[in-house]
Amino acid sequence: MSRKRIRATVHGRVQRVAFRECTRQEASRLGVSGWVRNQSDGTVLVLCEGEASRVDVLLAWLSIGSPYAMVTRVDWHEEEPLGETGPLVIRYGA
Repeated sequence: MSRKRIRATVHGRVQRVAFRECTRQEASRLGVSGWVRNQSDGTVLVLCEGEASRVDVLLAWLSIGSPYAMVTRVDWHEEEPLGETGPLVIRYGA
């Protein structure tokens, strides 16, 4: 099983639309670890790690987001996997 870790910045109307909670739920469904938090510039930052194919599915989901979100773009880059496990959590504060 190949692991993958990404850091993604989600742009658009992604705050105050349940984006973080929906991201947490989707990551839980996929078995992906990490965290999600709002940024002071109005974007949402996601750091996630897990089986590569599942991280890819979450990355594709981020381009759509929660039902009330309007994602305009997702910038992301891959990082070295650290072997983190556990649920994806919501972090507070920018």
